[in-house]
Amino acid sequence: MRPKQWTKNVIIYAGIVFDGQLLNLQSLFIVTVSFVLLCLSASTVYIINDLVDIERDRQHPKKRKRALPSGQLPIWLAVVAAAAFPVFSIGASLLYSPRFAIILFIYIVMNVCYSLYLKHIVLLDVLTITSGYVLRVAGGVFIIEVAKFSPWLYALAALLALFLAISKRRQELVILGDSAPDVRPIFRHYNLPLLDEMLRIVTTSTLIAYILYTIEAPSRLLAGTNLALTTVPFVMYALFRYLYLIHVKGEGSAPDEVVLRDRPLQISILLWSVTFVVILYLVPQAAPA
Repeated sequence: MRPKQWTKNVIIYAGIVFDGQLLNLQSLFIVTVSFVLLCLSASTVYIINDLVDIERDRQHPKKRKRALPSGQLPIWLAVVAAAAFPVFSIGASLLYSPRFAIILFIYIVMNVCYSLYLKHIVLLDVLTITSGYVLRVAGGVFIIEVAKFSPWLYALAALLALFLAISKRRQELVILGDSAPDVRPIFRHYNLPLLDEMLRIVTTSTLIAYILYTIEAPSRLLAGTNLALTTVPFVMYALFRYLYLIHVKGEGSAPDEVVLRDRPLQISILLWSVTFVVILYLVPQAAPA
């Protein structure tokens, strides 16, 4: 079920946070329930992916230690869980938000297609991963009444996801070396120069998109103030720190594992979060011109 990767689903809270509803207990409860259902849906995808890739994962230096490739978990139990989780999560979401149920359904179907086919198509593989993050953000927006939600946040979610997906591809290619195509056939179509160039483009685009969001966001809570620009250095540092970890330190773990281990990266994310929340909820806002 990969609970460490559930940290990716925290992005579902973007709608409630950036719309100023974090202190609304009813909305917070609904989003939290949705977060749990999204985690179950994500685990469905992880289980199916491990079932499909079980033989290849046994050749991977790290993935072979997972429950299915290592034989610690019976295949029949994984199949039952992969069938039960989506039925429960989609069924439960239908009780309070049919639109969110549709988001979960699309998310699961898209990622099953990824596991079976799309991950073998160059460029579409990382773009499909990116789409999953956009769906997470959209799910968080659809389940509550959002007054004004900046489209820039969708762009930011997509770019950040693309940044992490390309970084992960790059590090897997470095770690696996000549055996990369045997473990992941898609690596027949990638090389380091291509991935590094893609990473440079996406890193620059992510930073520019964030700066534009802090200036142009239509949120009523940011109207009339440029204080959000003070959070740009934290975002810049986090992006540069991550690049430092993969290029200089040779960090090859999944992005969520890197965040859970690297203290400077955690501090920069914490400072960004605290600063933005203070600006949104505690600083008196000037009336828009």
